[in-house]
Amino acid sequence: MADCNGKCSSCGQACDRRIEKAKLNELSKVKKIIGVISGKGGVGKSLVSSLLASGLSKDGYRVGILDADITGPSIPKSFGIKEKAMGEEGIIYPAISKTGIQIMSANLLLQNDDDPIIWRGPMIGDLVKQFYTDVLWHNVDYMVIDMPPGTGDVALTTFQYLPVDGIIIVTSPQDLVSTIVKKAIKMASEMNVPILGLVENMSYVECPTCKEKIYIYGKSHIDEVAKQFNLDVLGKLPLREDISRLVDEGEVEDIECSYLDDALEKIKSL
Repeated sequence: MADCNGKCSSCGQACDRRIEKAKLNELSKVKKIIGVISGKGGVGKSLVSSLLASGLSKDGYRVGILDADITGPSIPKSFGIKEKAMGEEGIIYPAISKTGIQIMSANLLLQNDDDPIIWRGPMIGDLVKQFYTDVLWHNVDYMVIDMPPGTGDVALTTFQYLPVDGIIIVTSPQDLVSTIVKKAIKMASEMNVPILGLVENMSYVECPTCKEKIYIYGKSHIDEVAKQFNLDVLGKLPLREDISRLVDEGEVEDIECSYLDDALEKIKSL
């Protein structure tokens, strides 16, 4: 239809563009879904996903993480999860972190964590949908979806088939990244997915002695980008040795971090 706005669930017209949302299995319940995306790799999207999930869990909510980065999954390692996912009668059981976060990731299905998944886009998209429909998500208040970088197949599948309530876009200070973030913003707008705001990772280094902020990547442009698109900046994460170390050790839940408080409040206001 010429005037299609992409919101099939609220449309009464019959057309070949209609896409039905994926449905949870009868044993699962998920109240809100938050996507964490980036325009390119290496900006800390999985770190932000992990910290948001951990923060929500610490606030008393039931949280799940759907690791949609099928070919580059890192969530299980950040949470120190080594066991594999189990299942029976068509239901997959997620791994449970030490604080009770439910986690599903492609690495939980592989015999060896370093085995590659060499699949084409449609198969990857189908697995993302299966992670939503076939996993037993037990009374989840907030599901955080850690998306792969870019605006390709998985982002399209997630936005079309999963009932995403809002997304957070992760960026870093470089000029090039700001340009790519604009692509992610425009894609979300075209797909009618609400953008909750932006988070900048690697924003600065704080001197351990004098506490001066050192902008090793140059001046940040996130405020200008946010203003251009009438969006909120929900956090600026510094480069910190302890954050990197705890993630590498699988202890991301032990990170005490107030840098994402605004992002957490935005999510809880949905």
